[in-house]
Amino acid sequence: MPFTYNRTVRFQDTDAAGVVYFANVLGICHEAYEESLEASSIHLKDFFTNPSVGFPIVHASVDFLRPMFVGDKLLISLIPQKIGVEKFEINYEIAVGEVVVAKAITRHVCIDVSSRSKRELADEIIQWLETNRRDAEKPVRWAGSST
Repeated sequence: MPFTYNRTVRFQDTDAAGVVYFANVLGICHEAYEESLEASSIHLKDFFTNPSVGFPIVHASVDFLRPMFVGDKLLISLIPQKIGVEKFEINYEIAVGEVVVAKAITRHVCIDVSSRSKRELADEIIQWLETNRRDAEKPVRWAGSST
């Protein structure tokens, strides 16, 4: 199974029309990413404040299939995959009950923070990628696909 994260839509997540504001969907996906790191025993404070290595998002996209409302119980499934020696991608699927309401992708590049140049992925991220890839028995329906 892909890594899953449960979250309830809060009022602060919504816009004036009463649905989840588009940019907040990426924030919710990032919460799932953080939870998956923590579940793999990666210490978040060290990971995000490491002065030598960073993992900026260089691409993000979201497909909205159905609106999400305050009180909706979301199930966010994610599967990361290595796409190069210095980058990885995370595919997300957000569901309410059995209905997929959104799909997203974030692409991350490993950099040396001081020089801002690309570098090979750190061992802890490679382990996280392997663990989550191995745990994924079947792929989620990727953002941009028709399934």
